[in-house]
Amino acid sequence: MPHTAFVLNNGLILTRMRNTDFLVIGSGIAGLTCALKMARRFPHMQVTVITKAEKDETNTKYAQGGIAAVWDFETDSYQSHIEDTLTAGDGLCNRKIVEIVVKEGPERVKEIIHWGADFDKEADGDYALGREGGHSVNRVLHHKDITGKEIEKTLLEEVHELENVTLLQHHFVLDLITQHHQGRIVTRHTPDITCYGAYLLNKENGDIEKILARITLMASGGAGQVYKSTTNPVIATGDGIAMVYRAKGRIANMEFVQFHPTALYDPGVSPSFLITEAIRGSGAVLKTASGEPFMQKYHKLESLAPRDIVARAIDQEMKQSGDDFVYLDATGIAEEEIMHHFPNIFETCLSKGIDIRKDMIPVVPAAHYMCGGIMTDEHGATSIRNLYACGECTCTGLHGANRLASNSLLEAMVFAHRIYLQAATHLDQEELQADIPDWNADGTTDPREMVLITQSMRELKEIMTNYVGIVRSNERLDRALKRLHLLYEETERLYDTATLSPQLCELRNLITIGFLIARGAVLRKESRGLHYTTDYPEKGSWAEDTLL
Repeated sequence: MPHTAFVLNNGLILTRMRNTDFLVIGSGIAGLTCALKMARRFPHMQVTVITKAEKDETNTKYAQGGIAAVWDFETDSYQSHIEDTLTAGDGLCNRKIVEIVVKEGPERVKEIIHWGADFDKEADGDYALGREGGHSVNRVLHHKDITGKEIEKTLLEEVHELENVTLLQHHFVLDLITQHHQGRIVTRHTPDITCYGAYLLNKENGDIEKILARITLMASGGAGQVYKSTTNPVIATGDGIAMVYRAKGRIANMEFVQFHPTALYDPGVSPSFLITEAIRGSGAVLKTASGEPFMQKYHKLESLAPRDIVARAIDQEMKQSGDDFVYLDATGIAEEEIMHHFPNIFETCLSKGIDIRKDMIPVVPAAHYMCGGIMTDEHGATSIRNLYACGECTCTGLHGANRLASNSLLEAMVFAHRIYLQAATHLDQEELQADIPDWNADGTTDPREMVLITQSMRELKEIMTNYVGIVRSNERLDRALKRLHLLYEETERLYDTATLSPQLCELRNLITIGFLIARGAVLRKESRGLHYTTDYPEKGSWAEDTLL
């Protein structure tokens, strides 16, 4: 267990204080992989992993498709995977980072297999490699259509064997602790911003806790809940990105939001059920509501085109026809393959009255993945000292303007390893900071009406969906920013006067995410990758990151 203490004042318990050596915010593939390696390297030190929900409730758990990695060197190559990634990234990838991830990726996959992850194999014992949109060859390892769940289970089993790892469930991280909390004025130009740990809200008893750490890793996942329709779980509220932005860390490329082209059309259900791209790799074809294929009009790869192109094509077809969805026709796939590779999709659709062996699947695009986020270097270090970041909350340079399918789990494993190597060189040299003040909750009261929070959340999702969605314009973005500013002011007033709750904090974080996405979209005066604007429909010459 990490060292804990209570801070006392005149005999009254005010704040629970914890000390740990390595603090990890998030329990998905990025956070757990790094925590596992650090704990094994330093058995005498404490590693603490924080999650705001159940330990396995992460974006990782919901990843269906798999991990893209060069595995069969007779049919594939590093160069091929690199070029596919660069093509999908539409001129904005950092080639050095792409080469690092692609070339180091296979070893990281072998590592998680060694830990117990079970990927599907062919009858001859070779791994069954799938193909998804944007890939030129089959290179995606998978566990049926629940790859992420298999990986999460494997990592949790490994972590539970280590006595020096503490996993705090149902703890909501409020803010990163920096010099700002010691009374110093901190701006984005302050050269020595340092992370000392974090303030936490214990969701089970409402207490505010303080945890101090030598080094902190932000691995908090994505922010899909900023939109009405998303494949992300309800926990994906962009907390880590918002916290780092408030701490004056550098954020980049937030305008690039990947909408998965094929989420099950099921009005009123959130999160939307993802129909993995792998099913198109197996032969499923996109068709209009009248049953006509249409992707040949948009790209030579047709239904296997990169996700940004497919999502925009579906959006265009729906707007032209007035239909609420298009169809994904998987009836040409052999029943044996459906049952073996896509059992979760089959069972979920069947529960909705859709037998994918003979019925087409109604699908719509849904917010799926953030390609922008916390800026890091090649070792996962952020602009804030002693703060690293890994996974979907980051902008490493791998994805550029559009993520290549199944590169995300690969990125998380590669950077978790690189962060471990880098942080291990100075973990025992960093000191726990003294004189960190307790959280100040003076003058706050319980909110009188929860409707103030729930209605603002609905407004936010409407604003982002209607004005900052798949297709944008200057007028829409201007409206979005004006309305977001009003929501921000209202929410900040509530935050300053109300007792904190996870709902209020998530609203506050998502408003920040909405602003960052809209602001990035305004700055990028061109259409590139996932960012498409009717005012600048052509790709310009500005192949640079949008810094926020």
